[in-house]
Amino acid sequence: MQPTRPGRPDPRAQAQQAQMAAAMAGAVDLAAVKARSDAAARAQAAPPPSASAPAGAPGGAVVDVTEATFQAEVLDRSFQVPVVLDLWAEWCGPCKQLSPVLERLAVEGGGSWVLAKVDVEANPALAQALRVQGIPAVKAVWQGQLVAEFTGAIPEEQARQFVAELVQATTGGAVPGGAGAQEVEDPRLDAAEAALERGDLAAAEAAYQAILAEEPDHPDAGIALRQVQLFRRAEEAGPDALAAADAAPDDVAAQTRAADFLLGTGNIEAAFDRLLEVVRRTAGEDRDRARQHLVELFAVVGDQDPRVGTARRALMAALF
Repeated sequence: MQPTRPGRPDPRAQAQQAQMAAAMAGAVDLAAVKARSDAAARAQAAPPPSASAPAGAPGGAVVDVTEATFQAEVLDRSFQVPVVLDLWAEWCGPCKQLSPVLERLAVEGGGSWVLAKVDVEANPALAQALRVQGIPAVKAVWQGQLVAEFTGAIPEEQARQFVAELVQATTGGAVPGGAGAQEVEDPRLDAAEAALERGDLAAAEAAYQAILAEEPDHPDAGIALRQVQLFRRAEEAGPDALAAADAAPDDVAAQTRAADFLLGTGNIEAAFDRLLEVVRRTAGEDRDRARQHLVELFAVVGDQDPRVGTARRALMAALF
């Protein structure tokens, strides 16, 4: 694994991402298959969701969805940000308690996730395809796949936690189209990349830190710095980190060092799997530390790598 400038697609990663995934055909058939690359391309071309758009309007943080718009507003959009489906009906009393809470949270999210509202009475085929057995029903979609769900009205605190963990496990809170999203060529990066070429990680780290001191929102330096810091941690941990972690499976710090070593040596799936196991078997602060470190490793690898998408879905399953 080598540090790369964000925004420059890896043809191998693009080819892997083009593998087929379950999606809606005719907006209602969940068993049909479409190319993930097509949906991702449409999402990239579309403007990011906006919290300032009128409630219910296409492209907003809160959008009303029908069978005709499900592909664009849910499946395609889920390649930009996670989409939370709110399945409701006018006659449903609990729906009227939960829906306003979700709408308020979506607006607060500022476009980091989208609330897609589906009237099951007006869209029975969607309700059937989504296997809705009771309402209110809430289902989260990320990169064209269902990753989490719950049924029934829940308190605002629990709804807020559901959304927060969904966002952290998928995008980490990044808003597409935000400041610095467009790639910018910067000659200051040359010194850092030259240091990397000669294997001087300390000099590369210092160069990226200098750029960020002048421009904290630099589009490339932040990600590159995280990559270099990962490589330095991997060097410091060394191969002994694996034996130490195996001998102390409940030591979260030991597990994160082992994961750093694995990722730094190119064993991406093994690094992710190690921290996923920690998330599955721990609770409280230990679980949160493992989750946060795993999300940081996702940022180092980048969402263009299909293994990140797979691990994010596994993390959602472990959390919920």
